Amino acid sequence: MIEKYSHAELAALHEIARVLSRPDELKDQLQSVLDILSGRLGMERGMISILDLKTGEAWLDVARGVDVEVGKISYRPGEGITGKVAQTGRPMAIADLGKEAHFLDRTGARKALNRRELTFLCVPIFYQGRVVGVLSADKLSRTVEDLDREIELLSAVAELAGKVVHFRAVEEENRRLRRILAEARRPKTSIIGRSKGIQEVLRLIDQVADTNTTVLIHGETGTGKELVARAIHENSRRSKGPLIRVNCAAMPDSLLESELFGHERGAFTGAVTRRRGRFEEAQAGTIFLDEVGELSPVAQAKLLRVLQEREFQPLGSSRTVKVDVRVVAATNKDLEAEVARGGFRSDLYYRLNVFPIFLPPLRERGPDILLLADFFVLKYAREFGKPVARISTPAIDLLMAYHWPGNVRELENCIERAVLLASGDAIEARQLPPTLQMKPAELQEGVRGKLDVLVSAFERDLITEALKDARGNQAQAARLLGSTKRIIQYKVKKYCIDPVRFRSRDRS
Repeated sequence: MIEKYSHAELAALHEIARVLSRPDELKDQLQSVLDILSGRLGMERGMISILDLKTGEAWLDVARGVDVEVGKISYRPGEGITGKVAQTGRPMAIADLGKEAHFLDRTGARKALNRRELTFLCVPIFYQGRVVGVLSADKLSRTVEDLDREIELLSAVAELAGKVVHFRAVEEENRRLRRILAEARRPKTSIIGRSKGIQEVLRLIDQVADTNTTVLIHGETGTGKELVARAIHENSRRSKGPLIRVNCAAMPDSLLESELFGHERGAFTGAVTRRRGRFEEAQAGTIFLDEVGELSPVAQAKLLRVLQEREFQPLGSSRTVKVDVRVVAATNKDLEAEVARGGFRSDLYYRLNVFPIFLPPLRERGPDILLLADFFVLKYAREFGKPVARISTPAIDLLMAYHWPGNVRELENCIERAVLLASGDAIEARQLPPTLQMKPAELQEGVRGKLDVLVSAFERDLITEALKDARGNQAQAARLLGSTKRIIQYKVKKYCIDPVRFRSRDRS
């Protein structure tokens, strides 16, 4: 007969029950449970795994004293001790972990430890008679007097946590389904980026692609407006048709009508053959009018007519050509301001600006800079046959500090040059263009000192708070900040932040 719980054990169970009754985030509640098990009952390297509602796999959801990214470790039914407990619904206790062949240590948390000094406890978590998760923890063998008593105590904790773990499983299933739905709806595109601005652009592409609505893409030179136009075309019902690009800035008025609408033989001097125009070439597809803001007033009038009537007459011909073409235009100008000052026709503007998409400049896409840089490194390393595979920390510092007036096109050119100059497997700061190594006048010492210090301090505080909330997990901190793990790792090193000190923080 197992004797009653000690006063310390009852106090720990009471505190766990109190924590689980709070209106906190479910994951935070479970993390607090592990903190209490460690702080009050001496159970280290605690883990709570939740069962996948469909497959029965046990996924590591929260952990303490384990340096792994949660959500990345799983156990199939019957695999290892955790998988066996999940499958059978029966607890297991290993008095000497060093003698247990079925212990996988998939997290790697005990590689540097003497397993013979550890006892491993693992119990199922039930809710309404069904296994919904697994709770496990280590304890120093010399502190364990009765394995049955330890299992009884941990099972009591599991019973208290059952409802919360069940709802965590439901929560994660809903999140998984939303992620699958979002990925299924993510448009097919070569656009690279995780920033909020780019995610919004992708959402708009998904909404408008499979329609015939005219789209006007607003964005600075070099932001990738043609990629957006291509994504709209490739995700539309017209994807099997042609995508015809017209550079309006390079089209003089004398050639505009012939270029867009074609001509008959003999229509003008030099017209020795009949030629189809760009609109006719784009039949059943998409025509992309790049830099449409550069069209002259004469060209604007001719374009307006074909947009209104969807038909035209080739130069020197009496025949009328009807076209089924989707129009996507792009501009780097503020066309509203151009309309206000009379430089662009208002009726044409409203015909084009039915569905506007604003493409953010690279300087507003901080999380995307290193993603793009890494992509271009691999692209040009393959193209030039060089072993370059990474960017050094000083070079990253320069890339992140630069204001990128030329946007993605400038970044690509910088990386192409750096790959050509690289002599090893990494791009060094000295191989980046001189413009990246010169600070703008407004950011030089004496003018920007105070602001720079304040911004750096604010950024350091944000990262520190995120690491506290994530208990030192840099990947999770990156998600909380809407950034990437690599950028956070870089910032942690830059500001000399020690993530390890947040891993054992007791929040009880």
